[in-house]
Amino acid sequence: ISLFGRHKMTPMLAKQTPEDLNVLRELLESGAVTPVIDKRYKLDGVPEALRYQGEGQAQGKSVIVL
Repeated sequence: ISLFGRHKMTPMLAKQTPEDLNVLRELLESGAVTPVIDKRYKLDGVPEALRYQGEGQAQGKSVIVL
């Protein structure tokens, strides 16, 4: 975003209700929505996972395996 451009970023927060979470659960359970897992990391790999996500390389979510 340019300092002199017309575009502005506006932070947004989403508030979920129990009903929203139930709909999401149903979609996940039915297979209509599937999360994309890009990489899995052990707990000692958290710094690498954060760096990877922060660099914008990830094509999905990074999972920390305990």
